[in-house]
Amino acid sequence: MLRKRFVVATASAAAGLALLSACSGGTEATSPAVAPAAAVAGAGGNAPAAKGETKVAVAEAGDLGQVLVDKDGFTLYRFDKDSAKPPKSNCDGDCAKAWPPVLADGDVRIEGVDQALVGELTRADGRKQVTVGGWALYRYAKDAKAGETKGQGVGSTWYAANAKGGKAGQAAKEAPAEQKAEGATKLVAGNVDGIGPAIVDKDGFTLYMFTKDKKNKQPTCNGDCAKAWPPVLAEGDVQLEGIDSKLLGTVKRADGTTQVTVGGWAVYRYAKDANAGEANGHGVGGTWFVIEPAGCKSTAPVKDKAAQSGNAAPKKEEGAPAEAGGSEYGY
Repeated sequence: MLRKRFVVATASAAAGLALLSACSGGTEATSPAVAPAAAVAGAGGNAPAAKGETKVAVAEAGDLGQVLVDKDGFTLYRFDKDSAKPPKSNCDGDCAKAWPPVLADGDVRIEGVDQALVGELTRADGRKQVTVGGWALYRYAKDAKAGETKGQGVGSTWYAANAKGGKAGQAAKEAPAEQKAEGATKLVAGNVDGIGPAIVDKDGFTLYMFTKDKKNKQPTCNGDCAKAWPPVLAEGDVQLEGIDSKLLGTVKRADGTTQVTVGGWAVYRYAKDANAGEANGHGVGGTWFVIEPAGCKSTAPVKDKAAQSGNAAPKKEEGAPAEAGGSEYGY
């Protein structure tokens, strides 16, 4: 059983989270400052955690509101692909390297959180992980110092945890109508590892633009191309999260379907992105690029320079159409 101490702490407000409104040049979005828990004076003294003791406390994070932090003031997160009933972590292996679990080492000191909400689960490797509201807690490896919240919204599945184990900030304020529209198309302003600001779909998959298209014109990616780069179709009411509604549009495709546009550019997914948060299509053929929430091409560095220049040898896969456009299609 966890040995828990409960101390109500207060926290000072910090700078807010700015919405993405312009092309960033491929840099990461600025994170709101969080008041480190260790620096917050609470009614119970808010003493720092002892060596070998795990601590979970509450701090203010600008527009994100209250978030959970560890003993060093680092923001704690929750993962939508986990479950709370029953509590279960689905982040292991490489995932756990990027998102280190908050382990129940020694005493677990709790400040500003209802003790009844705090628990633990057993991970696949047998270690115990701290939960709040049934949700496993994690840190984000890219948060280099206390107060950073670079993990907020990553892959549209990771969010800072609030004092009840829920999602902090905008993620917790979705309208009920949006929650019920399961079949609707949804575009979210996210932050993709190695890229920075990017639009992702409702499942967290990275979205792209094709520079051989023209703004507000019929898309030029059809046939085999559309198998490699599935168009994002306007199904139901297109929902936006963190994207200016003035940038949203649609365009008719050659097959009669309607494709979503942002900033006039037709939006696509990439068939070789097997998991949410991947961006394997960025720079393919020197014509395909991640699309930013402002409706423009991401200028984040391209890892595969050969693919960017269009000189990469096509990688044939079993069942792939022969000579399907070469590296331009990414096959």
